[in-house]
Amino acid sequence: MQFQGHTFARPELFDLALTHASLHEARDNERLEFLGDAALDLVVAEELFALLPELSEGQMTEIKAVVVSRPTLSRIARELGLDQLARVGPGLRSRALPASVLANLFEAMLGAVYLDGGIEAARRVALAMLRDTIEYAAAEYGSKNPKQRLQHVAQSRWSTLPHYEQLEARGSAHARAFLVRARIGETAFPSAWGRTRKEAERWAAFEALLVLDPRPRLPLERGEAVPRDERADKLA
Repeated sequence: MQFQGHTFARPELFDLALTHASLHEARDNERLEFLGDAALDLVVAEELFALLPELSEGQMTEIKAVVVSRPTLSRIARELGLDQLARVGPGLRSRALPASVLANLFEAMLGAVYLDGGIEAARRVALAMLRDTIEYAAAEYGSKNPKQRLQHVAQSRWSTLPHYEQLEARGSAHARAFLVRARIGETAFPSAWGRTRKEAERWAAFEALLVLDPRPRLPLERGEAVPRDERADKLA
């Protein structure tokens, strides 16, 4: 059994990673998901630490939050076909799997790779799928504001401007967090958290650029929303 170049010595781990809790079996993938989430955080943190020696802890934390966000991981899970391989209960079989389930599948599979082959195997798999996103995020952080880039893309392609919607605010007066999404016309993009409204808008613009720049297939003229779980972006 292989997954992204890793051959499982214990193929039962591959099967377990695809077993969703909705099946109500004796074992499911939730513990593997927990392990994969931790492995993913470590791999991405180490990559950012090596790639961006000039950035502070806070700046690296911001970038990592976007790289391991649920919209990013769910997109990768779809690209890998995990939605077709997943073993889920009857309530999930009749519809497209939500972003939360897809992201968890990827994390569970990474946890299975870690248990089977160790951290270096998990690193190879994670970076094979995320290196482009990490490098894009790093370059974007050092370039002009993502809001300016998104404005340019929206104007050049659709002769309109993006706008930003605040979906949620949490925390006390000096420990606030804001959830914001970008919208162009009738199309809403994946949301993002920030410690200020301005920071949240910046990362919401970045999430939109991740959809538009590498994958310009979004049917804006039909007003189709990007699949997402608005609450799922991780705020480190």
